[in-house]
Amino acid sequence: MTGRATVVVVGGGFGGMYAARHLERKLPAGTAEIVLVSPENFMLYTPLLPEAASGTIEPRHVVVPLRRVLRRTRLLIGRATGFDVDRRTVTVAPPEGQERTIAWDRLVLATGSVSRLPGIPGLAEHARGFKTLPEGIYLRNHVLRQLELADASDDMAERAARLTFVVVGAGYAGTELVAELQALTSRAIEAYPGLRPRDVRWVLADVAPMIMPELGRELGRTTLRILRQRGIEVRLETGVKEVGPDWVRLTDGDELATRTFVWTAGVRPQPMVGTIGLPTDDHGRLLVDRYLAVQGRDDVFALGDTAAVPDPANPERASPPTAQHALRQAKACAANVAASLGEGERRRFDYKGLGLLVNLGQFKGVGRVLGVPISGFLGWFVTRSYHLAAMPTWGRRFRVGLDWAVALISPSDIAELGSLGRYDPLARKEPTS
Repeated sequence: MTGRATVVVVGGGFGGMYAARHLERKLPAGTAEIVLVSPENFMLYTPLLPEAASGTIEPRHVVVPLRRVLRRTRLLIGRATGFDVDRRTVTVAPPEGQERTIAWDRLVLATGSVSRLPGIPGLAEHARGFKTLPEGIYLRNHVLRQLELADASDDMAERAARLTFVVVGAGYAGTELVAELQALTSRAIEAYPGLRPRDVRWVLADVAPMIMPELGRELGRTTLRILRQRGIEVRLETGVKEVGPDWVRLTDGDELATRTFVWTAGVRPQPMVGTIGLPTDDHGRLLVDRYLAVQGRDDVFALGDTAAVPDPANPERASPPTAQHALRQAKACAANVAASLGEGERRRFDYKGLGLLVNLGQFKGVGRVLGVPISGFLGWFVTRSYHLAAMPTWGRRFRVGLDWAVALISPSDIAELGSLGRYDPLARKEPTS
Protein backbone atom coordinates (compact mmCIF):
# COMPACT_ATOMS: atom_id res chain seq x y z
CA MET A 1 0.00 0.00 0.00
CA THR A 2 2.90 2.35 0.71
CA GLY A 3 5.15 1.21 -2.14
CA ARG A 4 7.89 0.37 0.37
CA ALA A 5 9.36 -3.06 0.93
CA THR A 6 7.87 -4.94 3.87
CA VAL A 7 10.06 -6.96 6.24
CA VAL A 8 8.07 -9.29 8.50
CA VAL A 9 9.80 -10.65 11.61
CA VAL A 10 7.99 -13.56 13.27
CA GLY A 11 8.80 -13.99 16.95
CA GLY A 12 9.36 -11.48 19.75
CA GLY A 13 12.07 -13.28 21.70
CA PHE A 14 15.80 -12.55 21.74
CA GLY A 15 16.26 -13.24 18.03
CA GLY A 16 13.14 -11.50 16.78
CA MET A 17 13.30 -8.39 18.94
CA TYR A 18 16.98 -7.75 18.30
CA ALA A 19 16.61 -8.46 14.58
CA ALA A 20 13.89 -5.80 14.37
CA ARG A 21 15.95 -3.42 16.49
CA HIS A 22 18.99 -3.74 14.23
CA LEU A 23 16.80 -3.45 11.13
CA GLU A 24 15.61 -0.07 12.40
CA ARG A 25 19.25 1.02 12.44
CA LYS A 26 20.23 -0.56 9.12
CA LEU A 27 17.24 0.56 7.05
CA PRO A 28 16.80 4.33 6.64
CA ALA A 29 13.34 5.66 7.47
CA GLY A 30 11.10 5.30 4.46
CA THR A 31 13.11 2.45 2.92
CA ALA A 32 11.01 -0.37 4.31
CA GLU A 33 8.23 -1.12 6.74
CA ILE A 34 9.25 -3.45 9.57
CA VAL A 35 6.50 -5.61 11.05
CA LEU A 36 7.01 -7.76 14.14
CA VAL A 37 4.53 -10.57 14.85
CA SER A 38 4.58 -11.72 18.48
CA PRO A 39 2.12 -13.48 20.82
CA GLU A 40 3.00 -10.97 23.58
CA ASN A 41 3.94 -7.32 23.63
CA PHE A 42 7.13 -8.06 25.53
CA MET A 43 10.40 -9.96 25.26
CA LEU A 44 11.18 -12.32 28.13
CA TYR A 45 14.77 -12.20 29.36
CA THR A 46 14.88 -15.96 29.83
CA PRO A 47 18.22 -16.24 31.71
CA LEU A 48 16.59 -14.51 34.70
CA LEU A 49 13.38 -16.57 34.62
CA PRO A 50 14.58 -18.89 37.46
CA GLU A 51 15.09 -15.86 39.72
CA ALA A 52 11.67 -14.53 38.79
CA ALA A 53 10.19 -17.93 39.65
CA SER A 54 11.90 -17.91 43.06
CA GLY A 55 10.74 -14.37 43.80
CA THR A 56 14.24 -12.85 43.93
CA ILE A 57 13.22 -10.61 41.01
CA GLU A 58 9.78 -9.11 40.44
CA PRO A 59 8.36 -11.02 37.41
CA ARG A 60 7.52 -7.80 35.53
CA HIS A 61 11.16 -6.80 35.64
CA VAL A 62 12.40 -9.73 33.53
CA VAL A 63 10.31 -8.68 30.55
CA VAL A 64 11.05 -5.82 28.16
CA PRO A 65 8.12 -3.98 26.52
CA LEU A 66 8.60 -4.28 22.77
CA ARG A 67 7.05 -0.88 22.08
CA ARG A 68 9.61 0.81 24.34
CA VAL A 69 12.51 -0.74 22.46
CA LEU A 70 11.25 -0.70 18.87
CA ARG A 71 10.45 2.81 17.71
CA ARG A 72 9.85 2.30 13.99
CA THR A 73 8.53 -1.26 14.00
CA ARG A 74 4.85 -2.04 13.61
CA LEU A 75 3.92 -4.56 16.30
CA LEU A 76 1.17 -7.10 15.60
CA ILE A 77 0.07 -9.16 18.59
CA GLY A 78 -0.88 -12.64 17.48
CA ARG A 79 0.44 -15.98 16.31
CA ALA A 80 1.60 -16.86 12.82
CA THR A 81 -0.62 -19.76 11.80
CA GLY A 82 0.28 -20.23 8.15
CA PHE A 83 2.86 -19.33 5.53
CA ASP A 84 2.83 -19.25 1.75
CA VAL A 85 6.44 -18.71 0.72
CA ASP A 86 5.57 -18.73 -2.97
CA ARG A 87 3.04 -15.92 -2.64
CA ARG A 88 5.09 -14.34 0.14
CA THR A 89 2.31 -14.12 2.69
CA VAL A 90 1.89 -14.98 6.36
CA THR A 91 -1.39 -15.52 8.18
CA VAL A 92 -1.64 -14.04 11.67
CA ALA A 93 -4.28 -14.97 14.27
CA PRO A 94 -4.76 -12.22 16.89
CA PRO A 95 -5.95 -13.03 20.42
CA GLU A 96 -9.38 -11.72 19.41
CA GLY A 97 -10.95 -11.18 16.05
CA GLN A 98 -10.37 -12.71 12.65
CA GLU A 99 -7.15 -13.90 11.08
CA ARG A 100 -5.39 -11.57 8.70
CA THR A 101 -2.95 -12.14 5.84
CA ILE A 102 0.17 -9.99 5.51
CA ALA A 103 2.34 -9.78 2.40
CA TRP A 104 6.09 -9.56 2.80
CA ASP A 105 9.17 -8.90 0.69
CA ARG A 106 11.56 -10.30 3.28
CA LEU A 107 10.70 -12.79 6.03
CA VAL A 108 12.69 -13.35 9.23
CA LEU A 109 11.75 -16.43 11.27
CA ALA A 110 12.66 -16.33 14.96
CA THR A 111 9.80 -18.34 16.41
CA GLY A 112 11.82 -19.91 19.22
CA SER A 113 11.23 -23.34 20.68
CA VAL A 114 8.84 -25.41 22.78
CA SER A 115 9.40 -28.18 25.31
CA ARG A 116 10.30 -31.51 23.74
CA LEU A 117 7.98 -34.21 25.06
CA PRO A 118 9.02 -37.80 24.30
CA GLY A 119 6.45 -40.54 24.42
CA ILE A 120 6.71 -41.27 28.15
CA PRO A 121 3.36 -42.43 29.57
CA GLY A 122 1.70 -39.63 31.54
CA LEU A 123 4.33 -37.01 30.74
CA ALA A 124 2.18 -34.66 28.67
CA GLU A 125 -0.72 -34.93 31.12
CA HIS A 126 1.13 -34.42 34.41
CA ALA A 127 4.42 -32.59 33.75
CA ARG A 128 4.83 -28.89 34.34
CA GLY A 129 6.95 -26.86 31.94
CA PHE A 130 9.39 -24.04 32.50
CA LYS A 131 9.87 -21.87 29.43
CA THR A 132 7.47 -18.95 29.82
CA LEU A 133 6.74 -16.30 32.43
CA PRO A 134 3.29 -17.74 33.27
CA GLU A 135 4.93 -21.13 33.82
CA GLY A 136 7.52 -19.56 36.10
CA ILE A 137 4.88 -17.74 38.15
CA TYR A 138 2.77 -20.87 38.25
CA LEU A 139 5.66 -22.92 39.65
CA ARG A 140 6.32 -20.36 42.37
CA ASN A 141 2.65 -20.34 43.38
CA HIS A 142 2.52 -24.12 43.23
CA VAL A 143 5.62 -24.66 45.40
CA LEU A 144 4.39 -22.22 48.04
CA ARG A 145 0.96 -23.84 47.97
CA GLN A 146 2.56 -27.25 48.63
CA LEU A 147 4.28 -25.85 51.71
CA GLU A 148 0.95 -24.48 52.94
CA LEU A 149 -0.91 -27.73 52.34
CA ALA A 150 1.86 -29.85 53.85
CA ASP A 151 1.87 -27.69 56.98
CA ALA A 152 -1.89 -28.09 57.31
CA SER A 153 -1.91 -31.87 56.82
CA ASP A 154 -1.70 -34.49 59.57
CA ASP A 155 -1.16 -37.30 57.07
CA MET A 156 2.58 -38.00 57.00
CA ALA A 157 2.45 -39.65 53.56
CA GLU A 158 0.66 -36.65 52.10
CA ARG A 159 3.11 -34.26 53.74
CA ALA A 160 6.06 -36.17 52.30
CA ALA A 161 4.55 -36.17 48.80
CA ARG A 162 3.79 -32.46 48.89
CA LEU A 163 7.31 -31.67 50.09
CA THR A 164 9.00 -33.75 47.37
CA PHE A 165 9.87 -31.75 44.25
CA VAL A 166 11.20 -33.52 41.17
CA VAL A 167 12.90 -31.73 38.26
CA VAL A 168 14.06 -33.65 35.19
CA GLY A 169 16.75 -32.15 32.98
CA ALA A 170 20.14 -31.11 34.37
CA GLY A 171 20.84 -28.52 31.68
CA TYR A 172 20.81 -24.76 32.22
CA ALA A 173 17.08 -24.40 32.84
CA GLY A 174 16.69 -27.38 35.15
CA THR A 175 19.87 -26.76 37.15
CA GLU A 176 19.20 -23.06 37.72
CA LEU A 177 15.52 -23.73 38.48
CA VAL A 178 16.17 -26.37 41.11
CA ALA A 179 18.91 -24.22 42.69
CA GLU A 180 16.67 -21.14 42.92
CA LEU A 181 13.52 -22.91 44.09
CA GLN A 182 15.42 -24.98 46.65
CA ALA A 183 16.85 -21.72 47.99
CA LEU A 184 13.30 -20.34 48.14
CA THR A 185 11.96 -23.29 50.15
CA SER A 186 14.97 -23.27 52.49
CA ARG A 187 14.26 -19.62 53.32
CA ALA A 188 10.48 -19.99 53.43
CA ILE A 189 10.49 -23.02 55.74
CA GLU A 190 11.31 -20.73 58.69
CA ALA A 191 7.77 -19.34 58.49
CA TYR A 192 6.20 -22.80 58.89
CA PRO A 193 6.61 -24.00 62.49
CA GLY A 194 5.12 -27.39 61.60
CA LEU A 195 7.76 -28.12 58.95
CA ARG A 196 11.47 -28.85 59.25
CA PRO A 197 14.15 -28.20 56.62
CA ARG A 198 14.91 -31.92 56.34
CA ASP A 199 11.27 -32.57 55.42
CA VAL A 200 11.75 -30.81 52.05
CA ARG A 201 13.20 -33.01 49.31
CA TRP A 202 14.49 -31.76 45.96
CA VAL A 203 15.43 -34.28 43.24
CA LEU A 204 17.20 -33.41 39.97
CA ALA A 205 17.43 -36.25 37.45
CA ASP A 206 19.02 -36.57 34.01
CA VAL A 207 19.93 -39.40 31.64
CA ALA A 208 23.38 -37.88 31.03
CA PRO A 209 26.39 -39.22 32.96
CA MET A 210 27.31 -35.73 34.20
CA ILE A 211 25.55 -32.53 35.09
CA MET A 212 25.74 -29.67 32.58
CA PRO A 213 28.21 -31.30 30.16
CA GLU A 214 28.55 -28.00 28.27
CA LEU A 215 30.67 -26.68 31.15
CA GLY A 216 33.16 -29.53 31.03
CA ARG A 217 33.94 -32.27 33.52
CA GLU A 218 35.69 -30.09 36.10
CA LEU A 219 32.95 -27.47 36.39
CA GLY A 220 30.32 -30.19 36.15
CA ARG A 221 31.78 -31.81 39.25
CA THR A 222 31.88 -28.43 40.99
CA THR A 223 28.21 -27.84 40.19
CA LEU A 224 27.32 -31.32 41.42
CA ARG A 225 29.16 -30.74 44.68
CA ILE A 226 27.46 -27.38 45.31
CA LEU A 227 23.99 -28.83 44.72
CA ARG A 228 24.56 -31.91 46.87
CA GLN A 229 26.02 -29.84 49.71
CA ARG A 230 22.75 -27.96 49.67
CA GLY A 231 20.83 -31.21 50.12
CA ILE A 232 19.61 -31.59 46.52
CA GLU A 233 19.51 -35.19 45.29
CA VAL A 234 21.15 -35.34 41.85
CA ARG A 235 20.51 -38.58 40.00
CA LEU A 236 22.59 -39.00 36.87
CA GLU A 237 22.08 -41.65 34.18
CA THR A 238 18.49 -41.76 35.35
CA GLY A 239 15.48 -41.14 33.15
CA VAL A 240 11.72 -41.19 33.56
CA LYS A 241 9.73 -44.33 32.90
CA GLU A 242 6.21 -43.17 33.71
CA VAL A 243 4.45 -40.21 35.33
CA GLY A 244 1.22 -40.25 37.33
CA PRO A 245 -0.90 -37.52 38.96
CA ASP A 246 0.99 -37.82 42.25
CA TRP A 247 4.00 -40.01 41.50
CA VAL A 248 6.86 -40.52 39.07
CA ARG A 249 8.64 -43.77 38.25
CA LEU A 250 12.30 -43.49 37.31
CA THR A 251 14.34 -45.83 35.13
CA ASP A 252 16.41 -46.94 38.14
CA GLY A 253 13.23 -48.55 39.50
CA ASP A 254 12.55 -45.97 42.19
CA GLU A 255 9.03 -44.53 42.46
CA LEU A 256 8.68 -41.11 44.08
CA ALA A 257 5.45 -39.82 45.56
CA THR A 258 5.27 -36.16 44.55
CA ARG A 259 2.81 -33.43 43.65
CA THR A 260 5.45 -31.47 41.72
CA PHE A 261 7.06 -32.83 38.57
CA VAL A 262 8.85 -30.35 36.28
CA TRP A 263 10.13 -31.29 32.82
CA THR A 264 13.06 -29.26 31.40
CA ALA A 265 14.79 -32.02 29.41
CA GLY A 266 15.17 -30.56 25.96
CA VAL A 267 13.43 -28.29 23.48
CA ARG A 268 12.47 -28.41 19.83
CA PRO A 269 11.56 -25.74 17.28
CA GLN A 270 7.97 -24.59 17.04
CA PRO A 271 6.10 -27.38 15.18
CA MET A 272 4.74 -24.78 12.79
CA VAL A 273 8.23 -24.43 11.27
CA GLY A 274 7.95 -27.88 9.73
CA THR A 275 4.78 -26.93 7.85
CA ILE A 276 6.25 -24.02 5.90
CA GLY A 277 7.78 -26.17 3.17
CA LEU A 278 11.37 -25.05 3.75
CA PRO A 279 14.32 -27.45 4.29
CA THR A 280 14.93 -28.59 7.87
CA ASP A 281 17.44 -30.82 9.65
CA ASP A 282 16.70 -33.95 11.69
CA HIS A 283 15.78 -31.81 14.70
CA GLY A 284 13.22 -29.74 12.81
CA ARG A 285 15.38 -26.62 12.54
CA LEU A 286 15.51 -24.64 9.32
CA LEU A 287 18.71 -25.11 7.34
CA VAL A 288 20.47 -21.77 6.84
CA ASP A 289 23.88 -20.63 5.61
CA ARG A 290 26.44 -18.43 7.34
CA TYR A 291 24.42 -15.39 6.27
CA LEU A 292 21.28 -16.70 8.04
CA ALA A 293 19.46 -17.16 4.70
CA VAL A 294 17.33 -20.30 4.42
CA GLN A 295 18.79 -22.73 1.89
CA GLY A 296 17.39 -22.13 -1.57
CA ARG A 297 15.92 -18.72 -0.71
CA ASP A 298 17.25 -15.19 -0.82
CA ASP A 299 14.17 -13.65 0.78
CA VAL A 300 13.71 -15.83 3.88
CA PHE A 301 16.02 -15.71 6.90
CA ALA A 302 15.99 -17.63 10.18
CA LEU A 303 17.88 -17.53 13.48
CA GLY A 304 17.87 -18.64 17.10
CA ASP A 305 16.26 -21.94 18.11
CA THR A 306 14.37 -21.92 14.81
CA ALA A 307 17.48 -22.39 12.68
CA ALA A 308 20.48 -24.70 12.45
CA VAL A 309 23.02 -21.89 12.14
CA PRO A 310 26.55 -23.16 11.35
CA ASP A 311 28.79 -22.70 14.37
CA PRO A 312 31.92 -20.69 13.42
CA ALA A 313 33.84 -22.55 16.12
CA ASN A 314 32.77 -25.93 14.71
CA PRO A 315 31.24 -25.65 11.19
CA GLU A 316 30.08 -29.26 11.28
CA ARG A 317 27.67 -28.45 14.08
CA ALA A 318 24.93 -25.90 14.69
CA SER A 319 25.49 -22.95 16.99
CA PRO A 320 24.46 -23.51 20.63
CA PRO A 321 20.88 -22.40 21.38
CA THR A 322 21.93 -19.67 23.81
CA ALA A 323 20.82 -16.07 24.20
CA GLN A 324 24.29 -14.70 23.48
CA HIS A 325 24.37 -16.49 20.11
CA ALA A 326 20.84 -15.33 19.24
CA LEU A 327 21.83 -11.71 19.92
CA ARG A 328 24.75 -11.87 17.47
CA GLN A 329 22.75 -13.83 14.91
CA ALA A 330 20.10 -11.10 15.02
CA LYS A 331 22.70 -8.44 14.24
CA ALA A 332 24.12 -10.38 11.29
CA CYS A 333 20.64 -11.28 10.05
CA ALA A 334 19.52 -7.64 10.07
CA ALA A 335 22.60 -6.60 8.11
CA ASN A 336 21.93 -9.29 5.49
CA VAL A 337 18.23 -8.46 5.17
CA ALA A 338 19.16 -4.81 4.69
CA ALA A 339 21.83 -5.76 2.13
CA SER A 340 19.26 -7.77 0.17
CA LEU A 341 17.24 -4.55 -0.09
CA GLY A 342 20.24 -2.57 -1.29
CA GLU A 343 21.34 -1.10 2.04
CA GLY A 344 24.85 -1.98 3.21
CA GLU A 345 26.94 -5.13 2.77
CA ARG A 346 26.31 -8.77 3.63
CA ARG A 347 27.80 -10.03 6.87
CA ARG A 348 28.73 -13.57 7.84
CA PHE A 349 27.82 -14.87 11.26
CA ASP A 350 31.28 -15.34 12.80
CA TYR A 351 30.57 -15.08 16.51
CA LYS A 352 32.34 -17.50 18.86
CA GLY A 353 30.93 -17.74 22.36
CA LEU A 354 32.62 -15.81 25.14
CA GLY A 355 31.76 -18.45 27.70
CA LEU A 356 29.01 -20.01 29.78
CA LEU A 357 27.62 -18.78 33.09
CA VAL A 358 25.26 -20.49 35.52
CA ASN A 359 23.75 -18.93 38.64
CA LEU A 360 23.26 -21.46 41.45
CA GLY A 361 21.85 -18.99 43.98
CA GLN A 362 22.99 -18.37 47.55
CA PHE A 363 26.09 -16.51 46.30
CA LYS A 364 27.27 -19.48 44.23
CA GLY A 365 27.79 -19.80 40.51
CA VAL A 366 29.91 -21.58 37.94
CA GLY A 367 31.07 -20.66 34.48
CA ARG A 368 33.76 -20.41 31.88
CA VAL A 369 34.77 -16.96 30.60
CA LEU A 370 37.16 -16.82 27.64
CA GLY A 371 38.24 -20.34 28.50
CA VAL A 372 38.90 -19.56 32.18
CA PRO A 373 36.82 -21.58 34.68
CA ILE A 374 35.25 -19.68 37.57
CA SER A 375 33.09 -20.86 40.45
CA GLY A 376 31.82 -19.97 43.90
CA PHE A 377 31.18 -16.33 44.77
CA LEU A 378 33.15 -15.09 41.75
CA GLY A 379 31.01 -17.22 39.45
CA TRP A 380 27.85 -15.82 41.05
CA PHE A 381 29.07 -12.22 40.83
CA VAL A 382 30.20 -12.45 37.20
CA THR A 383 26.94 -14.15 36.19
CA ARG A 384 24.80 -11.43 37.73
CA SER A 385 27.02 -8.67 36.35
CA TYR A 386 26.76 -10.07 32.84
CA HIS A 387 22.97 -10.37 32.95
CA LEU A 388 22.62 -6.87 34.35
CA ALA A 389 24.72 -5.47 31.51
CA ALA A 390 22.86 -7.56 28.91
CA MET A 391 19.38 -6.30 29.85
CA PRO A 392 18.12 -4.22 26.88
CA THR A 393 17.13 -1.01 28.69
CA TRP A 394 18.50 1.06 31.55
CA GLY A 395 15.09 1.06 33.18
CA ARG A 396 15.06 -2.71 33.43
CA ARG A 397 18.66 -2.80 34.62
CA PHE A 398 17.80 -0.39 37.43
CA ARG A 399 14.73 -2.40 38.45
CA VAL A 400 16.56 -5.74 38.45
CA GLY A 401 19.50 -4.26 40.39
CA LEU A 402 17.09 -2.80 42.94
CA ASP A 403 15.34 -6.18 43.31
CA TRP A 404 18.67 -7.85 44.02
CA ALA A 405 19.57 -5.20 46.60
CA VAL A 406 16.23 -5.58 48.38
CA ALA A 407 16.57 -9.38 48.40
CA LEU A 408 19.90 -9.06 50.24
CA ILE A 409 18.45 -7.14 53.18
CA SER A 410 14.88 -8.40 53.50
CA PRO A 411 13.27 -11.79 54.15
CA SER A 412 11.86 -13.75 51.24
CA ASP A 413 8.37 -12.89 50.07
CA ILE A 414 6.36 -16.08 50.43
CA ALA A 415 3.01 -14.71 49.30
CA GLU A 416 1.39 -16.37 46.31
CA LEU A 417 0.77 -14.03 43.40
CA GLY A 418 -3.00 -14.35 43.39
CA SER A 419 -4.42 -15.93 40.25
CA LEU A 420 -1.36 -15.10 38.11
CA GLY A 421 0.09 -18.15 36.43
CA ARG A 422 -2.58 -20.53 37.71
CA TYR A 423 -2.52 -22.66 34.61
CA ASP A 424 -0.18 -25.18 33.11
CA PRO A 425 0.58 -24.45 29.43
CA LEU A 426 2.56 -27.68 29.07
CA ALA A 427 -0.33 -29.87 30.13
CA ARG A 428 -2.84 -27.68 28.22
CA LYS A 429 -5.35 -27.65 31.04
CA GLU A 430 -6.54 -25.50 33.89
CA PRO A 431 -5.26 -26.99 37.16
CA THR A 432 -7.32 -26.81 40.31
CA SER A 433 -5.91 -25.33 43.48
